[in-house]
Amino acid sequence: MTEILQLLIGGVASGCVYGLVALGFVLIYKASEGVNFAQGDMMMLGAFVALTLGNSGQLGLPFVVAVPMAMIIMFMLGWGVERIVVRRLFGQPQFALVILTIALGFVFRFVAGLIWGYTPLVLETPFAGKNLSAGGVVVGLADLTAIVVTIILTLLLWAFFAFTRYGLAAQAASQNQMAAYIVGVPVMRVNSMIWGLSGAVATVAGILYATRGAIDPNIGLLGIKAFAAAVIGGLGSLPGALLGGLIIGVVEAYAGRYAPGEFAQMSPYMIMLIVLVARPGGLFGQIQMKKV
Repeated sequence: MTEILQLLIGGVASGCVYGLVALGFVLIYKASEGVNFAQGDMMMLGAFVALTLGNSGQLGLPFVVAVPMAMIIMFMLGWGVERIVVRRLFGQPQFALVILTIALGFVFRFVAGLIWGYTPLVLETPFAGKNLSAGGVVVGLADLTAIVVTIILTLLLWAFFAFTRYGLAAQAASQNQMAAYIVGVPVMRVNSMIWGLSGAVATVAGILYATRGAIDPNIGLLGIKAFAAAVIGGLGSLPGALLGGLIIGVVEAYAGRYAPGEFAQMSPYMIMLIVLVARPGGLFGQIQMKKV
């Protein structure tokens, strides 16, 4: 029983990281019905920026200062990507955005390799090596932090889309960008803000990932699993993205311990396939009529 609980906690913590990256997919989708396949690579860049700013980097700033600064920098990067690159695809088929973001992911990984190299690096955090113990179950402070931060961030993003003018405007733009633009919704400004917000969320995910292990440019490929999590939960659902990440994280943890071979690596995509066959819109997906 102790081992089962230990695996569950580790799986939930990993699932929270997947869920945060999946939240970035959902943010972009809710604003434009597009998919940003560079989201995992933005997570990777956010982790490296925090490392450069923090104690283990060149500037040596305290962790509590480095984290918000990294989020601001990645917000500006996401905002700039939308303004300079993505905006030129306004009115084009969504497939064009898919191809563009895949290419951006390759560029981000190449740039990260040039700047930080491909040797795994460790981000110094206040949680490193600190554990809590209860009933024989050891809970890493990094795992507990990942769970708490993910829950808080998910609730904040849900409130943003449910109760703020920009959140409602983003949902209107996702229904029909041209119609929203005609009735006065600042579609361009909203899209820029959502891309910036997705970059900040990706940074939090990258930092939480870095608190649990080393980072290198290839961790951006984790975005593929996060996309599976977003699909499992329903691409338009913020709670669904978190649930999808938790499902993948927990299944991976138990599969890695008890299942044979490489089943743990294959499990996210098997779950996605099963969900798509049984419920094509995802677990929290809703079929909505578009206003045209």
